[in-house]
Amino acid sequence: MQSADLTRLSTFVAVAERGSFARAAGALGRTTSTVSHAIKSLEDDLQLRLLNRTTRSVTLTEAGERLLTRVRPILADLGDALGSLDEFRDEPRGRVRLSVSSLGLGIVVARILPGFAKAYPDVALEAVVDNETGELTEGREDAGIRGLSLIPQDMITLRVSPPARQLAVAAPEYLRRCGTPRTPADLAAHNCIQLRLGASSGAYKWEFLQDGQRVELPVTGTLATDSMDMVMQAALDGVGIAYTNELHARRHLDAGRLRIVLEPYAPTFDGWHLYYPSRRNMTGPLRALAEYLRRPEVQDLIAGRASGRAAA
Repeated sequence: MQSADLTRLSTFVAVAERGSFARAAGALGRTTSTVSHAIKSLEDDLQLRLLNRTTRSVTLTEAGERLLTRVRPILADLGDALGSLDEFRDEPRGRVRLSVSSLGLGIVVARILPGFAKAYPDVALEAVVDNETGELTEGREDAGIRGLSLIPQDMITLRVSPPARQLAVAAPEYLRRCGTPRTPADLAAHNCIQLRLGASSGAYKWEFLQDGQRVELPVTGTLATDSMDMVMQAALDGVGIAYTNELHARRHLDAGRLRIVLEPYAPTFDGWHLYYPSRRNMTGPLRALAEYLRRPEVQDLIAGRASGRAAA
């Protein structure tokens, strides 16, 4: 197999997984025309159509599905084999591909990236937002960041945030205009900003403590989005009540831009965790990230005992 074949196959996998030439090009750091040419070259050599193309979507043909099923684990094993050589380098280099929910994305940026970038300048963190599932796709993600309840039980986990409350919050202006709910049932009369977890999962369920038990409450409102940033901005703009983690809302609460509502009913979330498969051939960059997170000073930062300092 020539190096050009590996390039074309990895390009095919990128397009198939993302359903888009443009998104695959962005992930690979290439132009869309280069990606399109690689796929056409592969199809011409195989004399088979692998992808169905329309102006709106790219889907796999039956031949494409079979090729993806066979090739993806091979490329993943090859990546692991090459990554296993990192231990012979003085410093690891490469990238760690993370699957992160939109709720956990801020944890990567605020609590992991600054210190890790200083400690390992040759390792890049590539975070892809995925609200659908906690499953990792072989050959696509090295690790993920989610709450424990969404992490498969056979994964190795490392804490990346402290436990924190799940809060309903709203801007003072909204509460003056629409009133303050006193019980979770009062939310039926309010505009609730919903976070969507994906096309197949629907909206994020709001949880509250009632009589010592966690209760999921369906809410309604005029805005639903898969972006946590948009949820927070809408709450700050007085659109309605948002449901978020205290870690995301703390700076706005401290500044008085948001207020907690239904605080006596707020449940505690166990926090976000990095998780990855217990594979023997762990890549050097992923090993570096795991070792970094195990440092005592980093665990102090994660627990909030070193707030404001990035561990290096």
